[in-house]
Amino acid sequence: MLFDAPPQPVARVCVDSPLPHLDRLFDYRIPDEMVRQLAVGCRVKVRFAGRLVSGFVVELGTSTDFAGKLHPIEKLVSAEPVLDRHVAGLARAVADRYAGNLSDVLRLAVPPRQAKVEKDAPRERCGPVAAPPRAAWRRYEHGEAFLTALAEGKSPRAVWDVLPGEEWPKRLAEAAAEAAAANRGALLIMPDQRDLDRLDAALTYVLGPDRHVCLSAAQGPAKRYRAFLAARRGAVSVVAGTRAAMFAPVPNLGLVAIWDDGDDSHAEPHAPYPHAREVLLTRSAHSDCAALVAGYVRTVQGQLLIESRWATPIAAPRDTLRSAVPRVVPVGDEADLRADPDSGAARLPTVAWQAAAAALRAETPVLVQTPRRGYLPAVACRRCRTKAHCPHCHGPLGLPSSTRPPQCRWCGQAAEDYRCGECGDTGLRSLIVGAARTAEELGRAFTGVAVHASSGDKILDTVEPGPSIVVATPGAEPAVEGGYGAVLLLDAWALMNRADLRAEEETLRRWSMAAALARPASAGGTVVAVADGGLPVVQALMRWDPDWFAGRELAARAELRFPPAIRMASLTGEPAAIADLMATARPPDTIETLGPVPLDDNTERLLVRVPRRDGPSLAKALHDASAARSLKKKPGTVRVQIDPRELL
Repeated sequence: MLFDAPPQPVARVCVDSPLPHLDRLFDYRIPDEMVRQLAVGCRVKVRFAGRLVSGFVVELGTSTDFAGKLHPIEKLVSAEPVLDRHVAGLARAVADRYAGNLSDVLRLAVPPRQAKVEKDAPRERCGPVAAPPRAAWRRYEHGEAFLTALAEGKSPRAVWDVLPGEEWPKRLAEAAAEAAAANRGALLIMPDQRDLDRLDAALTYVLGPDRHVCLSAAQGPAKRYRAFLAARRGAVSVVAGTRAAMFAPVPNLGLVAIWDDGDDSHAEPHAPYPHAREVLLTRSAHSDCAALVAGYVRTVQGQLLIESRWATPIAAPRDTLRSAVPRVVPVGDEADLRADPDSGAARLPTVAWQAAAAALRAETPVLVQTPRRGYLPAVACRRCRTKAHCPHCHGPLGLPSSTRPPQCRWCGQAAEDYRCGECGDTGLRSLIVGAARTAEELGRAFTGVAVHASSGDKILDTVEPGPSIVVATPGAEPAVEGGYGAVLLLDAWALMNRADLRAEEETLRRWSMAAALARPASAGGTVVAVADGGLPVVQALMRWDPDWFAGRELAARAELRFPPAIRMASLTGEPAAIADLMATARPPDTIETLGPVPLDDNTERLLVRVPRRDGPSLAKALHDASAARSLKKKPGTVRVQIDPRELL
C-alpha cells in the first residue's frame, strides 16, 4: 500500500543581490532541525549560484512551483524575526514605486544584526498611555477633530500648517500619545538629529519616560539595533527617528507623521532612492493608519495631497495667524531706493541695520541668516575680477579666514603664492561672503555685542536671551527663549538663482524656518528680507501665506508637466546603455522623453515622464528592462530614479 509523502516545509527567501533579474523570492527546503526555529522575518544563509549569500525569509509554505530539487537553507543566522510581514509588504510596494529591488529596500529597512544585543534580556512592555490635553490644537481648524479621530481609532489624513512660535515637537508628541492611548502605534520622522532630539524630549514629557524609542544612524549600531528590537518585539508603541526609521516595525500602527517634508534630508541617497514622505504615505495606505504631514511651509507635494482630497488641511484662522507672525519687511523696492539709493547694492541695507539696532536696544537677540558657510567661499582677482582658480587642479579658490592664504575648495591645497593668470595681480576680492566673514563684520559694526556663529560642524542648539547677534546658515539656526527681536535674511540671490526646479520653494522654506523663530509683531518681532518685495516668494513670506505659494507652484508644475503633477524618471549612464534600456522597455503610450543631455564625456541623462496614473506602469517597464539587460549581461549600467529631487 502506497502513502503520499508528507508535505515538505518550504521557505521563500529574498536573497541579497543587486541584480534586477533576481528581484523575486526563491524557494528553499527547510531542514528538519530548523523547522521549529525558522519563522517569517528570520535572517538566513542560502546557497545561490554556487555562493553562500544572505537573505530574509519572507514567506513559509508547504509547496513549491519549482520542478527541480530544492536546495536546503544552509544556515539560520538568527531565530529573531526582524522582518515584520507588514514591513515586507511595504518594502515590496516601495521597490515597485521606485523601480527598484526588494533586497535594496530591505537593506534600508532592517539594520545590521548585533548578536550581543539580541541576547540581552527583552525590554519590558510599557504600560498604558493617558490621553493628552487638546487645548493647543484648538488654535487650528480641524486640529482637535484630527485628534478625536485618532482617539476613536480612525485614520484621518492631514497636512498641518504650523504657526510661527509653535511648540511643534510637543504637538506631535500629543498626536502620538492620542494614538497610543487608543492602543495603536505611532511613527514620527524628523529630517535631522537636532529635530529628533527636540522631539525625543517632548515625547518623554508627554508620554512619560521609557515609553518610546528613537532610531537614527547617529546612535551607533548597538543602540540603534536595541531600539529596533524594542519596537519589533512590541515593548514600545511609539517610534521617532530620522529617515532611517521610516520602515520601523511599529506594532498596530495608527499614525505616521513627518516634520518639514521639504527638507532634502528626507530623500534617501541609496538605491532605489525613496523619499520618507512617500514611504509614509504608502505605509498609511497599506496599514490603514492616520497620516500627518507637518511644517511651517506647505510643500508642493503637500498641496497636491489637499487638492486631490487625499488629505485635509489643518491651519489656523487668519486672526490667529496675524497674532503669531512677525512683521516682514522687504528691501529693494522703489520706495527703498528713493529713501536710500545705495540700498540696492548694499548687502545689509539701512532698514536691516535699523531693525538689528532696535532689537539690540530692546535687549533681544538678532538672527542673521546667510546661505553660505565659511569665510569667503569664492574670491576673484582684485584688479581684473577674474575668478581665482587653484594652480594645481584649477578648482575654485576661497579664503578660509582673514589670516590664512587662499585654499582650493576641491583639492584643499593652499595657494600661498597666488597670482592672477590674466593680469598677474596678487590681490584678491570677495565674490561670495560666508557666515564667518559676516559674523566678523557684524562684530566690528556692533561693538560690545556678543556675536555667535552657527554653521558647518559647529551648530548651536540654543542661545541665551539678551542682546546678541547670531549668524547662521539655513537649518543651523538656534532657538532662543522668547524668540528673536529681529531676523535678517541675506543674500536672497544665492538661494533663488540656483539651477533647481525647487529654488523658490526651497527659498521660502528656509526663510520661513528662520522667520518662525522671531517674536510676533505685537512683541516687536521684525523680519527683514533683503529682496524685492514684488517677488512671489517674498510676497508669500510677507503675508505668511505659503499655501497660496504652494498652489501657485503646483499650477505652474502642472502646466509645465513637472513633478509632482506628473511622474518623471531620470535615466543616467552611458549613451549606449540608455538607448538599449529604452529600446528594451515597454513604457505606456503616454510617455514623453526629454533629452538626452551630456553630463560628462562618458555619461548622459535622459528624462522620461508620464501622467500620474501611468506612474506604476512606467516604473515596472523600466525595472523589467533593467532586469532583461542584467539577465543578458549587457554592458553599461543605468541609474534609474523616479521623481528625482534635482531635475536641472
